[in-house]
Amino acid sequence: MRKFSTMNDVKHISIEAYNYPLPDERIAKYPLPERDASNLLVLKDNEIQKSQFKHVGDFLPKEAMLVFNETKVIRARLQFHKTTGSRIEVFCLEPEKDYQVAFSTTSPVRWKCLIGNAKRWKEGKLSMELTIGGKPVILSAERISQNDQYAEIEFSWTPETLPFASVLEAAGEIPLPPYLHRDAEPNDRDRYQTVFARYDGSVAAPTAGLHFTQPLIAALREQGFAFDEVTLHVGAGTFKPVSTDTIGEHAMHSETVVVRKSLVQNLINHFGKPIIPVGTTSTRTLESLYWIGLMLKEQGMELRPLHVEQWFPYEDHTPLPTPDALQLIMDYLDKHGLTRLEASTALMIAPSYKMRVITGLITNFHQPKSTLLLLVSALIGDRWKDCYRFALDNGFRFLSYGDSCLFLPS
Repeated sequence: MRKFSTMNDVKHISIEAYNYPLPDERIAKYPLPERDASNLLVLKDNEIQKSQFKHVGDFLPKEAMLVFNETKVIRARLQFHKTTGSRIEVFCLEPEKDYQVAFSTTSPVRWKCLIGNAKRWKEGKLSMELTIGGKPVILSAERISQNDQYAEIEFSWTPETLPFASVLEAAGEIPLPPYLHRDAEPNDRDRYQTVFARYDGSVAAPTAGLHFTQPLIAALREQGFAFDEVTLHVGAGTFKPVSTDTIGEHAMHSETVVVRKSLVQNLINHFGKPIIPVGTTSTRTLESLYWIGLMLKEQGMELRPLHVEQWFPYEDHTPLPTPDALQLIMDYLDKHGLTRLEASTALMIAPSYKMRVITGLITNFHQPKSTLLLLVSALIGDRWKDCYRFALDNGFRFLSYGDSCLFLPS
């Protein structure tokens, strides 16, 4: 495996090196009837083998702590129809303000959105009629501004006694990944959510978690494995493949991260034992904590806002032990009287990146030429090619509704 020693080297990584042939028929268009019946590819002790996800506990290292992403997929796709018959899709990306405020408000709220068939919406408001709790509701959308990346849309509704979360739940559709080439169906409302989803905010599921069931989680607890949770609201950028020749030209989307103080303390206590995130979103959250701690060390305890830039880890920094970085976060929370850390991250995990917090990974199979595949390569090196070749040769299903992997690098 080629070594990338400087940030310039990393930025010049060719994305073509992370391409592989993926026939459309290998992309799982629908979930299996049982979540934990999916195939499980295991890379352990440098050996690759096939199992079922329900047996994941047989392969996890002793004393492992699994970390879930508790984000919940919102019904982000809104279909408006003009009086002319034109259909306009408004895809909600993220609110202009805090997620909790945006979902709980009963007054007009502004969101960053993508607009489908935008040329048919020149001016004026769009509206749709709904029924919520047996009562009529009218939802309106007005375009406030537009740039190259998104439109700023103000939503309003009558009566204004309902929180926006209830309105969106009634009006919207689950935003399935575009590579499924189908509209959402009633079953997707349940199956495109993890069983531990709690906090509204994502436009894509943390799909590695889709394989877990409550009985499986209970069984893993009985086996002595620990669990904890983070929240990273997954943005639409997760569907965006790298379209540039080198990864240095690719811009990572910033995503909101929320972490409880107790999780940070548990990571400190568990350090030196296996820490295995469930999914790439949990991975990026946990690894971002290290860099937030380092920023607090370098820039001081009054630092606001807390944001991890895409290439920050590849700059020159004085090394800081991981427990020390995490303790700085604890000190920051204590100083400001906070019980949870709120931050954002655009962290790019690519080959040459050294994991500071995690020791393994549960994840799905990812798209060719994606940043998620770069993350996998950062963890297991060129063995990703052998794993994906094994999966293609042995009937594994790919992408969001597909099968799973457990990577335990030697």
